[in-house]
Amino acid sequence: MTERYHLGDYSRLVEHAAAKLDSDHVTARLRAHDHTLWSDDPTEISDRLAWLELPTDMQSELPRLHEFADTVRSAGYRHIALLGMGGSSLGPEVIRQVIGPAVSGGAYPKMLTLDSTVPDWVAATTEQIDSARTLFAVSSKSGTTTEPLAFYAHFRGLVEAALGVETAGDNFIAVTDPETPLARRADAENFRRAFLNNPDIGGRYSVLSYFGLVPAALTGVDLGRLLASAERMQTRCGDDGPAADNPGGWLGATIGTMVKQGRDKLTLISTDSLAPFGLWVEQLLAESTGKDRTGVIPVAAEPLPEPGESCYGDDRFFVQLRLASDDNTGPDRLVKRLQETGHPVAVLELADTYDLGAEFYRWEYATAIAGHVLGIHPFDQPDVQGAKDRTVSVLEQWQQHRKLPSARSDDGVKLARLLEASQPGDYLAIMAYLPDTEAIRDAVRQLRRRVMTKHRIATTMGYGPRFLHSTGQLHKGGPGSGIYLQLTQDHRSDITIPGWDLSFGVLADAQALGDLQALDDLGRRTVSVHLGTDPAGGIKRIIDVL
Repeated sequence: MTERYHLGDYSRLVEHAAAKLDSDHVTARLRAHDHTLWSDDPTEISDRLAWLELPTDMQSELPRLHEFADTVRSAGYRHIALLGMGGSSLGPEVIRQVIGPAVSGGAYPKMLTLDSTVPDWVAATTEQIDSARTLFAVSSKSGTTTEPLAFYAHFRGLVEAALGVETAGDNFIAVTDPETPLARRADAENFRRAFLNNPDIGGRYSVLSYFGLVPAALTGVDLGRLLASAERMQTRCGDDGPAADNPGGWLGATIGTMVKQGRDKLTLISTDSLAPFGLWVEQLLAESTGKDRTGVIPVAAEPLPEPGESCYGDDRFFVQLRLASDDNTGPDRLVKRLQETGHPVAVLELADTYDLGAEFYRWEYATAIAGHVLGIHPFDQPDVQGAKDRTVSVLEQWQQHRKLPSARSDDGVKLARLLEASQPGDYLAIMAYLPDTEAIRDAVRQLRRRVMTKHRIATTMGYGPRFLHSTGQLHKGGPGSGIYLQLTQDHRSDITIPGWDLSFGVLADAQALGDLQALDDLGRRTVSVHLGTDPAGGIKRIIDVL
């Protein structure tokens, strides 16, 4: 694993920031769990720092995790269905996509992640599995997260219908904190196992805890190799040397400095094998730093420009993730061109996919340091509650009137006007309450490319309601530089949630409407386009307008 920085005119500023970390003994204080690095108030800091020791602390858990994985494999389960949101689902999903292809095929159950309430997505997951031969991992730190509890209600009903009420619990495990409602439910409803995580770990810093390692073990990932990689990075970041020699400290100082200099769009460039990493790092950076009207705006999976295209403004800091064995010709060529034109660039090279463990730790450490540099509390999410409250209000109207409030109906013309009026430093956030299909992915890529080339602003994209537990904090608490495009569709069919007196379609629509209202309350620039029965075609019509 190697790292190279090409910071050009920003080198001296980053060196100054790193020297300030040294003079203030920041890395030693972080190792000592000193909450005053971010605030005099220890609330949601002192009890959120156990991630610092996870690579070493979790070593003793490996035999138990591997033994449990062997038991599950012997029981004949074909699939692992991870039911979670945000920090409980994004990390394991990245491990599945990046390391999963290296696991010997067929020997372990295949994992599916469900983190969307959109009925088409729920239906697609349901259709891919045999509920009777699937182990469902219900994952929630608080044990009260709406989405995984709704998923549980849905699949519990299917498993009980297939296997009977008495034995259905064998098909479920829980990953949660001690004494949560989910932990109590796991006991009362006879789950196969409940893994109770260290409560002193925040959700988005939990990938190297049970939240990430349990699903990884069940799918055959070599946890020893993953943690060994993370432990090497923990050692490098924990040394008493200068911040300039600390890979997490230097990255954090660079990120914080770039934001202060107006380069707040941290843009990830990677080949397909490492592209999923952006899913996880988006939440980590956006939810940790996107507050107090500032923060890092992570840009992941953006289309690469064609040679000669001019797509980038002066608000970017580029980080290339590369695998030593990959064909990196396209990204390497782009990175060289970016350096030549004066953009700051970092290149992080992984020896193999198991170095993902080290990257998890590096970026968690860097995010904590960047929060200190920016004067931001990186372990809370104060602006998330607004969208939740609005959603509750919308659902209360549903309960009273059996219909949702009327949604706004904008069009591509409104988006075009906002984009024409955009300023350098703005960005477009696409919030898609849609299923994840190839046709929709392709249409969104075309939309992002059109905006990049025509308006030279950054673009982000998240599926709803997943992004509410990720970039949603940044949308409300970060800088007012976003133009927010919400995309919704007609549901081809709907699925009632057993015992909830509402359906997944109602829940998803209420979440979309609640989020839009929360953004409008803050005076954000919003556009909401309902795409009807052909979402991919609807996106292409927006492109035509642009």
